[in-house]
Amino acid sequence: MSMYAMPVAKLIDEFEKLPGIGHKTAQRLAFHILGLPAEKAMAFAKAIVEAKRTIHYCSVCGDLTDTDPCRVCNSEKRDHSVICVVESPRDVVAMERVREYRGLYHVLHGVISPMEGIGPDDINMKTLIQRVGSGEAREVILATNPDVEGEATAMYLAKLIKPLGVKATRIAHGLPVGGDLEYADEVTLAKSLEGRREL
Repeated sequence: MSMYAMPVAKLIDEFEKLPGIGHKTAQRLAFHILGLPAEKAMAFAKAIVEAKRTIHYCSVCGDLTDTDPCRVCNSEKRDHSVICVVESPRDVVAMERVREYRGLYHVLHGVISPMEGIGPDDINMKTLIQRVGSGEAREVILATNPDVEGEATAMYLAKLIKPLGVKATRIAHGLPVGGDLEYADEVTLAKSLEGRREL
């Protein structure tokens, strides 16, 4: 039997369903919400409902958007000949924070992972090949994560893209700025050596 009133227990349970939220954090969040003035709690609930109602995937790139196509795909200021392939919408946000990349995106919504039963048909890959095959793209930057699944996905995509006459490139991997060589693992050091460039 729960020591909380049923609505409080339900609120805690819902917070616990969020990724990375354990029971104690869920309790803290629930009590924080309950401690808010009614108008602030309602504004929070309304923001969740509004986002869920209006946000969907862009029909071109697969990013989260409230317009279709999204603002990036629609922008005349972006370089439409370069497509950066990422795993999730969070990766688009990370790339945009850098303020260096001016091309378009394509969100896969996952990576190939045979261990989890995820194959090429289970991620947003077909629309990428259609976009690349349309002739506008001259380069596809494969920016999947540098883990086993991300590397396998990048290599698989490169094999599909190259026959289309489009350059497939991979983002560089290696040591972070401020990192120490002695703490880097062997794979990171190897990737750093592979990705070296002339100064």
